[in-house]
Amino acid sequence: MTAQQRLNQVLELVIQQGNVSIAEICESLGVSTATVRRDLNTLAEQRLVTRTHGGAAALGSGYELPLQYKIARQAEAKKAIAAAVAELVSPGDSVGLNGGTTTTEVARVLARADRLAGSGDAPGVTIVTNALNIAYELSVREHVKIVVTGGVPRRQSYELVGPLVGSSLRDFSLELAVLGVDGITARFGATTVHEGEAEASRQLASVAQRVVVAADSSKLGRTTFARICPLDAVDVLVTDVDVETSVAHDLAAAGVEVIVATPR
Repeated sequence: MTAQQRLNQVLELVIQQGNVSIAEICESLGVSTATVRRDLNTLAEQRLVTRTHGGAAALGSGYELPLQYKIARQAEAKKAIAAAVAELVSPGDSVGLNGGTTTTEVARVLARADRLAGSGDAPGVTIVTNALNIAYELSVREHVKIVVTGGVPRRQSYELVGPLVGSSLRDFSLELAVLGVDGITARFGATTVHEGEAEASRQLASVAQRVVVAADSSKLGRTTFARICPLDAVDVLVTDVDVETSVAHDLAAAGVEVIVATPR
């Protein structure tokens, strides 16, 4: 286990339980007391947890984790979702991607897909994104044309935000906008934690013929601070579990197609 993987697991325990002792972490992860103390101090210094006497407590539920701490969460579900989303993309399509771990997985699948390899000088797929990490990772793929919006980067998520995002997209037309979200409900639609990222995602959706929300089960029925779009603006929801009957009814009423991608 790498140090980053261990930090991810420690943070996951704190988030799940709300308040956890050093002894509980030691027992769960099979590591020493000294190692746990160092890890908790590291997380506290980064303002990801609050140190308590003999352990640590989670911050508020609305707190946004940095991207590097989200990577290991629901990893298999996100890979399955990404594979299902990629099936919606045809050769030559232009696809908008916002930032996040799920859309990063989508970008990786699109980059590896042989059927999207293109021919000659024509790109197999064009990716339009406000996520710097996605643009960097795909920039070496010859068959992928990368277009990066303008904007000011957020260190928390590597996403560009601000009015330059919208002005960059004004003259584009995309076949798909694939949006990672922090929550999706019938009442509030697709939501995220940061209002600037919500606006950037909304701009991507506004120039797309179809809007696809890629959301694992932890996002279903959850509402966060900033609305991206109402539910009836979403064309397809790709998730990893069968949705509850009441949720399925709301999705059907809003005209949302549901695709369930089961992790292997």
